[in-house]
Amino acid sequence: ALSKLARATSNEKLSQAFQSHLEETQGQIERIDQIVESESGIKLKRMKCVAMEGLIEEANEVIESTEKNEVRDAALIAAAQKVEHYEIASYGTLATLAEQLGYSKALKLLKETLDEEKQTDLKLT
Repeated sequence: ALSKLARATSNEKLSQAFQSHLEETQGQIERIDQIVESESGIKLKRMKCVAMEGLIEEANEVIESTEKNEVRDAALIAAAQKVEHYEIASYGTLATLAEQLGYSKALKLLKETLDEEKQTDLKLT
């Protein structure tokens, strides 16, 4: 989805921000896999998140219904921030759970990811 946003924007700086966050997201996925394997010893089965799919669909509708200009860029920023806020809430919940369970390694990795998501949100603001 982020690569599609990067191609859909008219602003090069915004396009680069989306592309950069895509690369960061790959690292976050690896971190989640690492957390699950180190704390539980099991392989994580990936599942689709219906809420996230809805947010991505909303961004796709913006792309399909607007021309490539500043108005679309503003709408894509808003759509991306909705995704970031959902991710911040999710990682925040996981970090709290890890803290309560005493999973210090997981907590460190989750806080790192949470900080990255907050920084991305600030960049988009």
